[in-house]
Amino acid sequence: MNDFENKVVLVTGAGRGAGRVLAEAFAVRGATVAANDISPVNVDEVVAGIRKRGGRAVAYIDDVAKKVAVQALIKNVEDELGGIDILVNHAAVEPHISLLDMDEWDWHRTLDVNLTGSFLMMQSVGRVMRENGRGVILNLITGAGEGSGEEAGAYHASMAALAELTRRMARELSPHGVRVAAVENVENVTDVVFSLLEEK
Repeated sequence: MNDFENKVVLVTGAGRGAGRVLAEAFAVRGATVAANDISPVNVDEVVAGIRKRGGRAVAYIDDVAKKVAVQALIKNVEDELGGIDILVNHAAVEPHISLLDMDEWDWHRTLDVNLTGSFLMMQSVGRVMRENGRGVILNLITGAGEGSGEEAGAYHASMAALAELTRRMARELSPHGVRVAAVENVENVTDVVFSLLEEK
């Protein structure tokens, strides 16, 4: 199945969890995967596994919460892989600390990665996609609005904010042929992206 042949998919937080699953899933369906993570340990393993199975993938080590790093990441992917057709924002941190006991640093880091990082990626990639008149941006929003997880209040707050940010960005980019959406179920992400690519 080569639904994404000749497509470049940039996945943030691709070194573990759902990000890893998605990087591998897109590769299986023919995409060239730009696998991003803040640490090379896991993401290098993901890329090696994809290549071993005959897929195409390149690792990019950058912190998406930093604007300069985001701009460097996007430039490097464009220069080396020829562009970005699909962006999947998965990078996230989830400190399991109650809001009453949380340190300010943990609060800021949660918002920096989960919300600001997604904003910076959507903004920079969105500008490129707007010029090209096409593209898909997908944000993974897990746990938003759930009543459980009392020890992950900052994470849930960031996911709720990301859901609204996704809606706002979708409105801005839709007139330019760029589709922006949020998903909670990782299992059908590749199908969702494929349908968005086909959408006129």
